[in-house]
Amino acid sequence: MPDSRDVARAAITLAMTASREDETAQKQRLTTMEIRSAASDFGGDFVGSVMKIIERAVVIAKREGLIGEKDHEEGAVAGAAHDAVMQVIDKAMGLNIGGKIGVARAEGHVAVAIFFTVGLVHLNEVCVGMGHRAV
Repeated sequence: MPDSRDVARAAITLAMTASREDETAQKQRLTTMEIRSAASDFGGDFVGSVMKIIERAVVIAKREGLIGEKDHEEGAVAGAAHDAVMQVIDKAMGLNIGGKIGVARAEGHVAVAIFFTVGLVHLNEVCVGMGHRAV
């Protein structure tokens, strides 16, 4: 059975996929490891994107069947997404971002990872944030 490290690793690698084809292949590979996963692209002004990132993590987790309609499951994904965003806030505050959210779940573990570039004109930095919750 996958443990919390496996689920976190899955979320990070899914968030780092470069194309839809890579994303689909990674999701299929994770399924063979009994890890369910979902991903979504995002971008925009960081401050305006924080709530969108958290909401999108919950929506894709529900859409892909990682969580149900229960409050504690939605709260676990939202909390993990919030943790991931807070890890990169110092680099991203006031700048534009673009990247991908990866969500993974196995048994009682759920992890949310964000991987994105932070940019100002053509000067880009790369950030990764990850949060985990037990469900």
